[in-house]
Amino acid sequence: MIRSELVQKLAQDNPDLSAREVERIVAVFFDEIVQRLSEGGRVELRGFGAFSTRARDARVGRNPRTGESVEVDAKRVPYFKPGKEMRERLNV
Repeated sequence: MIRSELVQKLAQDNPDLSAREVERIVAVFFDEIVQRLSEGGRVELRGFGAFSTRARDARVGRNPRTGESVEVDAKRVPYFKPGKEMRERLNV
């Protein structure tokens, strides 16, 4: 499912809200998750899972086109850990 499909589904399930309102709700939801993660925090949605970040160390990588060695800086990457309820529903 892509973002526009999510907005459509939510708009169908909530006819009292306009498509524009639903789109704004979805945008705020995702923006808040990104904001919290950028501050080094964690976002937990009970029954769904938890979003957090993990540190990646600096390393020497390779350019796949030329084979040349390239320095890759240390960085933080997003990580998602599914909740127990989601795992159970996926493995019925």
